[in-house]
Amino acid sequence: MRYFVAVAEELHFGRAATRLHMSQPPLSRAIKRLETEVGAPLFVRSSVGVTLTTVGTALLDEARALLDHADRVRTRVSAAAGNTTLTIGILGDGTDPAVTRVAAAYRRRHPGIDVRIRDTDLTDPTCGLRAGLVDVALTRAPFDETALTVRTLRADPVGVVLRADDPLARRDRLRLADLNDRRWFQFPQATDPVWQSYWNGGTPREGPVVRVVQECLHAVLWNGTVGLAPLGHDLPAEFAVVPLTDMTPSRVVAVWNEGDTNPLIRSFIEIATTAYRH
Repeated sequence: MRYFVAVAEELHFGRAATRLHMSQPPLSRAIKRLETEVGAPLFVRSSVGVTLTTVGTALLDEARALLDHADRVRTRVSAAAGNTTLTIGILGDGTDPAVTRVAAAYRRRHPGIDVRIRDTDLTDPTCGLRAGLVDVALTRAPFDETALTVRTLRADPVGVVLRADDPLARRDRLRLADLNDRRWFQFPQATDPVWQSYWNGGTPREGPVVRVVQECLHAVLWNGTVGLAPLGHDLPAEFAVVPLTDMTPSRVVAVWNEGDTNPLIRSFIEIATTAYRH
């Protein structure tokens, strides 16, 4: 299932093999075996990559759920065996210097703790917190905060991501109204509506559905789609980010389940609060 999800997300056997740290032939054989077990093709193959069939699309959500459940089982079994772990969900730019400072400070304070990182896509701003997949998350608001505790760590200005040759890319700044005639990338239907609305500038939009940052960038590159992103991220020369003057800043937050008294979480929040001040 992990092999299938990797190919489904990369839509390319070579890239999926690289991601899985394996060669392509055994990956292709494993997918063939899975298709035989399922009794239907999962991918349409071509010289440039693959696309999901209807059966493959249906299997993808189930596969992700199965893998999430397997990860949750491992975490619970480890806890029962007495292993002390903290699972952190991260959404966004893992190269942010503040994340590096948090990691270094947490290692110094808790050298014996097994810290596990769950890197998530853009469809769940809580990084699996509600499903019990993580103990605490470093993510971006806003989203539905019901039964959660949220600590704001930093606020970043927001800009619009454009192709570098787009006429609007020559502007010093833009307003949301300047983008009303453009297609925007969208998140899947099950995505938190508060989160979706924010990244659509508070207005219903139309455009391609994406799950991860790379899909967002490809939507811009191939189709001239637009979307929003925090300022300060380094993008390839093919892209431009123009500041938006009427967009509420994007808040970096730490979030955990309301009432959770785990001392490892409290320590993490203290360290993250300090790290993001610098």
